[in-house]
Parts: sequence; structure tokens; C-alpha cells
Amino acid sequence: MTANPVSLITEEKQSRRAFGAAHWALAVVFLAVYVGSMFTPGLLDDADSTHAEAAREMVVTGDYITLHINGVRYLEKAPLPYWLVALSYKIFGVNEFSTRLPMALSVMLLGVLGFCWGRRAFGERTGIYAALFVYTCAGVYLFTRVLIPDVLLSLLIAAALYFFLTALETQAAAWRWYVGYAMIALGVLTKGLIALAFPCGAAFFFLLVTGEWRRWQEFRLLSGLALFVAIAAPWHILAGLRNSGTAEHHGFFWFYFVNEHFLRFLGRRYPRDYNKLPATLYWSLHLVWLFPWSMYLPAALKAAVQQWREQRDRSGADMGHVQQSDFAARTRLLCWIWAGLVLIFFAISTNQEYYTFPAYLPLLMLLADGVAQCERLECERGLRAGWLTNSAGFLAVIGIVASALLAMGLWQSRNLPFEPDIGRLLSQQDTNAYTLSTSHMLDLSYASFAALRLPAALAAAVLLVAPLSSFIFRLYRRHYSATWALAAGFAVFLVAAHIALGRFGPYLSSKDLAREIAARAGPQDSVMIYGDQAFGSSLLFYLRRPIELVEGRTTSMWFGSTFADAPKIYLSDADLQRDWAGSGRVFLFVPPHQKARVDGLLPAKFVIAEVSGKYVYSNRP
Repeated sequence: MTANPVSLITEEKQSRRAFGAAHWALAVVFLAVYVGSMFTPGLLDDADSTHAEAAREMVVTGDYITLHINGVRYLEKAPLPYWLVALSYKIFGVNEFSTRLPMALSVMLLGVLGFCWGRRAFGERTGIYAALFVYTCAGVYLFTRVLIPDVLLSLLIAAALYFFLTALETQAAAWRWYVGYAMIALGVLTKGLIALAFPCGAAFFFLLVTGEWRRWQEFRLLSGLALFVAIAAPWHILAGLRNSGTAEHHGFFWFYFVNEHFLRFLGRRYPRDYNKLPATLYWSLHLVWLFPWSMYLPAALKAAVQQWREQRDRSGADMGHVQQSDFAARTRLLCWIWAGLVLIFFAISTNQEYYTFPAYLPLLMLLADGVAQCERLECERGLRAGWLTNSAGFLAVIGIVASALLAMGLWQSRNLPFEPDIGRLLSQQDTNAYTLSTSHMLDLSYASFAALRLPAALAAAVLLVAPLSSFIFRLYRRHYSATWALAAGFAVFLVAAHIALGRFGPYLSSKDLAREIAARAGPQDSVMIYGDQAFGSSLLFYLRRPIELVEGRTTSMWFGSTFADAPKIYLSDADLQRDWAGSGRVFLFVPPHQKARVDGLLPAKFVIAEVSGKYVYSNRP
């Protein structure tokens, strides 16, 4: 109170300038990490190009109700992500940039929501940290390299819960309830019923714990339900009517709701093209998905315990009686319930690594709050070895060790020749058994390191400098600079990861082979894939023509084949041998794990192209 008023005004102006600069810095980080990676590499085989092809065929056919891939009905996915990509195609053309634009915008908006929510609940610094953590988090980057709906789903669930929580405030406008219901409906159109289960489940347990369920008459239940049905129901009804079942096979409603929802949860979905992580791996991998900010988990837990004690002392009650005016405490409680519900649900269900994406934002907001609170406490108490600084020191040790390992690999491979096609250097596994999204990590070999020198050197430098610099800043209680130093370094690390992904492009995508086929194949020639379409699905996107599948009535191509109007693209080995000996020209894509079998079937053939162990054969020179 006795401080110089001029000094206080000057300090306030400096703080505003610093936060203003931080907003621009957030934009730079997002642009460097996400916009820079929208153009390359080519679309990857499997889910990436499969989903892009569904959106492309939507534009070509004009059918925005029933998705098609290779002309076959594709009924296992909700339509909103494909509508967005199709809209992007109409505006910017069919290309990699247009395919990735909706995902990049979803990441941007997820960071913006984290900023707005964090700032409202905890202050400007926490809001900045929440957005920064989203943009530099390993899992957010990794699981937006493929066209999957989970980042959009996470955004819609988070938006629904944000408007739910703000609608509970005194004198809140009624429109917040309706926006929340609309977000849930759009979430259902993004990934089905889990978009209903997660926000409603989190809200239910929050209301139960706080005792605010007694305010149920304020929740606009009937009108909100009507709005939800008006948005979510029409597509489901039309899809069911246009894809009805018969006595010989099930229709849309059974396949989409029973097979894709309930049987998938129970691990009995058909066909079985998925897996479940072991429990230990499932939980521990979240330290990787939320890296580097997961290393501050002890500090965040420490802050959470302290905040709980302060709240208890202020209210004179237990945790269940959160004051309505304390938006920060209510946000913390909701985030713990929300994240816990998602993590427990998928610990029980079948899962892929990215299924828990909706838990990332609440966990990152809790981490951002914990870091900001610890920064304040350690500065106030003059600590040089608090929980936050100790966490930073541990992270610095991890960075030094990782950097040393990368440097060792660079040194050991210094005399190995550079091979532009990294697929030739990978140890080949049984790719037909790959059911987890990160299964290709098993293919890495020592020889492949020589093709990754630039990104490895960049990553080694970042892992050495950024965590160590952050630790030194924290020792001198320059915590804001420490957090930004780590974030800036990890943004560079993600750029290095993108360079590495580009080196894997020929291995993970068949774009180069599509170019070779397009240069030779005429309209009357046949193009085929041997086995599951997923192993060469980028051929569909880049060739933009029907492709026949030899022994490929599997996984996502199975259910659509049961309809009477399914195109005649499914061939047997005998059909292949017949066409191969016929008068027409045939181009056959062969994935690495099928080469021995195909070589036995087709003793006479010509190799048109080969990339990363993937072959294109032809029956004519």
C-alpha cells in the first residue's frame, strides 16, 4: 500500500506488454509447428488417406449422407470431420493442405479455448501456459499427423463443458446452455456416442460432488434436448434409411451403434482390426503424450493439494462444497473428473493410443495451473529448490541423457551412406499384425539412423539446451522465462520431428508409387491392391480411380461389401491369375508382407516400381 504509485503503474504496463508479446509468441509457435507441417509429407497409408478419400468421394458423388471409399459404403464413422474436409476441398482443391486444414484449425481453437478458460479461471499467465502446452505437447502433435477425428472431438467436448461450467455462474446468460447442448450434438456427429457420454458423465459427477444437481430446473433440459436432437438426429435417420439391412445382412443402425459402439467397447467388434494396450503401458505412456509438461506433474499435484487445503479452510467444508463464486476451484474439480472419466473409460474398453485425446486439455490446464501456482509460491518464498525447480532439474537430466544417446547414434553412423529411401533400412516386421497407431516404431533399426541425421542433430541440440536452460532460469527464479525457454525448444523439437516424418514419407505413403502408376496406366488398364486396402490406400487418393482388391474383403472394406450394390472390386487369387493371363494390362500393388505369396502366385511379372519394399508389378513390360 505504501509503494510508489508511479512504479505500480509502470509495472502494470510492463506486465501488459509482456502478455501482449506472449500472445504473438503463441501465434508464432502454432504457425511454426502446425502450419509448416500442413503441406508435407504425402498422405499416409491406412487411416490418413482412407479418411481423405472418403471426403474426396463425398465431393465427387455429392452424397453427404453415406460415406464411400473405393465406391464401397463406409458406415463406421460419423460425418462431421468428412464434411469439413470436403468443404476444404471445395475451397482449396484436393491436396494435402486442404486435407490437414480442419485438423490444424481444431488444434488452434483447442489452444484458444485453453487460453480463454485458463485465463478466466486462474489468470493471464495460466491461460498463456495452457495454450502453450497444447501447441507444444508431444501427443497433440503426434496424433494430428493422421486424419482422425479425435482433436475435433476433444475441442467440442471441451467447449461443451466450458459453456456448462460458465452457465452455472450467477446471472449467466441462458444461451450458454444452448451452446453447450449444440457442442455435444456436433461431437456426436464427430465420433458417435462417446461425445455424449463424456461431457454428460463429467457434468453428472461434478453436479453430484458439488450438490448443484438441485439446480436442475435451470439446466434447460427439455429445450436443450430438443436442440440436441435437431442437430444430431437428421444424419443418423437418413443414414439408417439409405443403408437399411435385409434378411442377409445388417443395416446401418446395427453396424454403427451395436458393432461400432457397444461391441467395440466390449472387445467383440467384427472385424477385429484393433488392439488394447497393456495396463502399465496404457497409463505410463501418458507421460510421453503430455511430454515435456508431464514432467511437472509432481509440482501440479503439490499445487492441487495446497489449493484444496486453502479452499477447505475458506469454505469451512470439504471438497464437495465448492463455492459457486470460486470459478478456479470449480474448474479444477471439473478437470479432474473429466480427465479421470476419459482415462478410466478407455482403460476398461479396447483402445488405441490416441483414444484418450479428450483428456489432454483438462490435464494440460491442470499442469498449467500447477506450474503457475508453483512459480508464484517459489518466488514469494525465495525458494531455489522447490517442487517446480526439482521437476525442471529432472527434466534437464532426461534431456541430457536423450541428447547424449542421439549424439552417440550420430557419431556411430557418421560413416554410413545416406539412403533417401529410409524404408530400405528398416527392419521388416509382420505389418499385417499392426493394429496400434504407433506400431511402426517397431521397424526402426540402427541402419535407419543414417537417414535421420539432420532431425536427429537438431533434436539432440534442443534436448540438451532447452531443458537445461529452463532449469537454470528456475534456479534464478526467472520462472516465466524458464517456461518459455522449454516451450520454444520443444517447438523446435517438433519441427525436427516433422523433418523426420518427411524422411519416412516413402515408407508410410504410396504417393511415389501412385505417380509411377499414373504415368503408365491408361483408363482401360486395371489397378489392383493385394490384400488389405489399408496398406496402399493412398493410391486411391492420388490416382482418383477405382482399385480392385485381391483377397481384400477385410477390415473397413468388409461391411460395405455386404450390400447388393457394392462395386465388383473384390477378387480372389484365382481371379488375379485369370486377369494376369488375359489380354488387358494389370498393375498390382504388393505390400512387403505379401510379396512372397504374390511371387508364388505370379511367376511371370514385370517390376514397374519399388519403394521401401512396396512393389508395383505388371503383366506387361
